[in-house]
Amino acid sequence: MNTKQDIQEFLSQKTLAMAGLSRNEKAFSASVNRELKGKGYRVLPVNPHAETIAGEQCYPRMTALPEKVGGVVVFTPPVESEKVVRDAAARGITRVWLQQGAESAAALAFCLEKGMQVVSGKCILMFAEPVGSFHGVHRWFAKVFGQLPK
Repeated sequence: MNTKQDIQEFLSQKTLAMAGLSRNEKAFSASVNRELKGKGYRVLPVNPHAETIAGEQCYPRMTALPEKVGGVVVFTPPVESEKVVRDAAARGITRVWLQQGAESAAALAFCLEKGMQVVSGKCILMFAEPVGSFHGVHRWFAKVFGQLPK
């Protein structure tokens, strides 16, 4: 399901939503948010439990986003991911990155049924250039063991 083309097309979008961005600055999603911003991405946080995160306005649902985004990075628990991708589809978003741990069979099935480009089970930081040393090592191992999408 994950293809190199889907990954490249997702990463070519410079305005992304991040569903499930944590209010905890030490959480992995917060780290990804900072790194993506450092790589030139504009990230719109989506979290129904926060008005602001890291000093930026946060939106309660994908359908509340004030502008069009090129894709959504999903960090929600799997039981919430289907709702996120349904909201994304309703908003006209066709590119979804289900970060490791956010995947659910229902979310994946919905994305495939609707013809959405979906990347799942992969860490976005292994592919968003420039790749840092830690994620670069992970990517190298994935390449050596034939686990990189083709």
